[in-house]
Parts: sequence; structure tokens; C-alpha cells
Amino acid sequence: MKTLTLPGTDITAPNVVLGLMRIADKSDDEIRTLVHTARDAGIDFVDHADIYGRTLHECERRFAEAMRLTPAERDAVTVQTKVGIVPEGPYFDYSHEHIVESAEGSLRALDTDRIDILLLHRPDALVEPEEVARAFDELEAAGKVRAFGVSNHTPRQIDLLRRYVRQPIVVNQLQLSITHAPIIAQGVAANMLGEPQSATLDGGGVLDHARLHDITVQAWSPFQAGFFNGVFLGSPEYPELNAVIDRLAGKYGVPPIAVATAWITRHPARMQVVLGTTTPDRVTGAAQGSDLPLTRPEWYELFRAAGHRVP
Repeated sequence: MKTLTLPGTDITAPNVVLGLMRIADKSDDEIRTLVHTARDAGIDFVDHADIYGRTLHECERRFAEAMRLTPAERDAVTVQTKVGIVPEGPYFDYSHEHIVESAEGSLRALDTDRIDILLLHRPDALVEPEEVARAFDELEAAGKVRAFGVSNHTPRQIDLLRRYVRQPIVVNQLQLSITHAPIIAQGVAANMLGEPQSATLDGGGVLDHARLHDITVQAWSPFQAGFFNGVFLGSPEYPELNAVIDRLAGKYGVPPIAVATAWITRHPARMQVVLGTTTPDRVTGAAQGSDLPLTRPEWYELFRAAGHRVP
């Protein structure tokens, strides 16, 4: 498993992450098997959010109940969670009170004394960055949060936060897969009149902004065809892409899911892939893409087969 030190922190992390948004209905044994399978593959980083589950903090609580981590076991795992979405609205809330209250709720649900990385889940149109800064300072000073980041934020939204927040923004979690890749594809076709791929959808070069400012991009839904409309792996909607994936999987002796993972981990931005599966075999297979050495021609072949234009 390939690892990296998250810039601005002392956290060494794998480039494949276990997302736990779908464990609410899983038994303790199923959760333990999933997490232990990930650990055996070198994945010692778990991703949560306060809203994951049927009720607030449910998936965080189920993880803690199933794992019953000893202090030493807790030290060996990086725990990340998110705050900011108020589901009954729905709306977003980055007031000082809400951030602190949500983080405290996550600490209780996770049965831990600290959150390793706390993310702002989605942009709040009413954000007051001074409030965010005050919450971050309070949580850091109390030793309750080690590092901070965002999710689904544009470059300018991040810059606004960075003007007030003292701590580095170390992560931006964004949707990315071979087929859902505007953060990469737009730059390839920039300034091409009449080419839809050239449209800027992320506020202007979010991936380049992350690289310039030492922000680690975490790719969520890495196997989704689009926005929650099914996976592309094995889909009859993507015959050309799957033919290329299957050929490369045979060449490297790995399952197709490893090739889909490697398309992201091959990128020089040193991104992390956030797995959403609860199937242990898929976790093991995806982990094999951590340091799969796709060549530049292979990477671009996958990119073109997914329907992206290379001028």
C-alpha cells in the first residue's frame, strides 16, 4: 500500500481510504470483517460523517460498537469525519456552535478522545469564516481535532476560509472517477470553443489549486459512472471503457476494480481514493490499485475510452 504524509500534518496515510457511510445495517461481525480486511490490505484510514446512517452519528456509533478499539488500536487508525449538513432542512450550518456541537457528537459516537481530520462537508452559502476559525481554534486547543479540511469546496471558497483560519486546509474531498472527471477533463480541453468538456464547473481549476496549496484531494465515488447513477465497472453503458479495463487487469494480474483505482492513484497530485463498498473482496481488489504502475499511454487510453476528449 502506497502511503503519503498529508502536507501540514504528521499524519501518514494510505492512498486508499475505507469509507463507512453504508454500515448502519451491518452486524458487528460484518463491520469487523470489513475493517480487518482493509487493515490487512494496508488501509488504516477510515472516513465518516455525522450524517451517515439513518440517524445522526449512526455509522460512527456502529463503527465504535463493533470495533471496541483499545487505545493502541485507536492510535493505529486515522479517523476522519465531517460536519455541516443539517439533514432535516436540508441546509448547511458552519456556525461556531454547530461545528463544535457536531464534532463533540462525533467524539461521543466514535468513543474516542480526538478526531484526526475534521472536514466541512459541503459549502455553506451563509458561511462566516470567522465563525469557522473560532471553532477550529477551540477544537484544536482542546486536543479534540488534529487537522482540518473541506469537502466539495471550490478554490475561492477555500481561499476565503484560508484568509481567516490559522490551521492549514489539508484535504478537499471531491467526486472523481474515470467517467466523472471534470476536475481533470476540463483542463485537458481548456479554451476549446463549443466543447462542453472545456466548461469550468469547479470554480476554476480545483485540482491545480489543491496542488499549489498542498491540499490532498480525496476522490469519493471512485467507481460511480456519474452522480449516484450506478457504477461503470461491468456496465453495458460503457463497453469500450470496460474492454480497456479488462485488458489492463489481465496484463497486470489484478481485478478490474484495481485498474479503476489506479487511474486515480496514478495521477501526480497524490490523491486518496475513498472506497464506499462494504464488500470485503472489493476492498481487497481496490487496494491492489494503490501503486499499480499504469503507463502514461494506458492512463490516457482509459481517459479516452471513458468518453473524454484529448484534443
